[in-house]
This record gives sequence, C-alpha cells and structure tokens, in this order.
Amino acid sequence: MNPKSTLVSKTAQRALAVLCSVAIGPGNAFAAGWAPEPGVQTSASQEAALIPPDQLDSLVAPIALYPDPLLAQTLAASTYPLEIMQLQQWLTRNSGLKDKALADAAARQPWDPSVQAMAMLPDVVKRLSDDIQ
Repeated sequence: MNPKSTLVSKTAQRALAVLCSVAIGPGNAFAAGWAPEPGVQTSASQEAALIPPDQLDSLVAPIALYPDPLLAQTLAASTYPLEIMQLQQWLTRNSGLKDKALADAAARQPWDPSVQAMAMLPDVVKRLSDDIQ
C-alpha cells in the first residue's frame, strides 16, 4: 500500500470516527428536538435522554459560531483530549515560536495531525484545555 493511499485511508477513518461521535453525541443531542405525538406514551428513559434546550445551547455555544473548517478541525482534535492538554503545555513552553516555525515544530510532535494543526490556534487550544470535559 503506498503512503498516499494510507493517508487517505487514515483520514477517512478519522472522519468516520468524528461523524459517529457527533451522531452519538452526549445524551443523544439529535433527539433533543424530537417530541412524541399527543397521546403517545414515552418511557422515563426516553424522557431522561432528552437534553433541555437551554442546556444544549450552553453545550454548543462556545463553538457554535466558528467557521465550518475551524469547527471540523476542533471536533476532530477534541477526540484526543490528552493530546490537547499536551499541546497546551507545549505551547506554553514554546511561546517564542511563531508562524512557520511553530507549525514545523508542532508537526514534529507525536500527536494526531488534527491536534498538530491546532497549534496555530492557541486561543482555541486554551479554551479546549480549560474545559477538557
């Protein structure tokens, strides 16, 4: 298998993993807008799985207005919370690096490429690492 097809395969696997994690979501976020028809009985477990609208808003509000490419990058990187923490610590230790030097140094780290790319977005990394849960 050549390196290019391996990269495409790994990228496809990561994209699928991100899509699945978003689809599953905490508390089945997709069910939050669902309401049963009048007169239909729902079980207590179905009702407990619904996230109240105000809680759902507070969950997604910090990143809701990010541009789509940044949101995609953030979601992919957020699947590696330990690496996000390591990146934040690394950025603190290497605060003198800027632009190309920063990107090159981050690319040499053993992290997932989605986390390496976040090195160029230190404010987003700080927000993620401050609220790792």
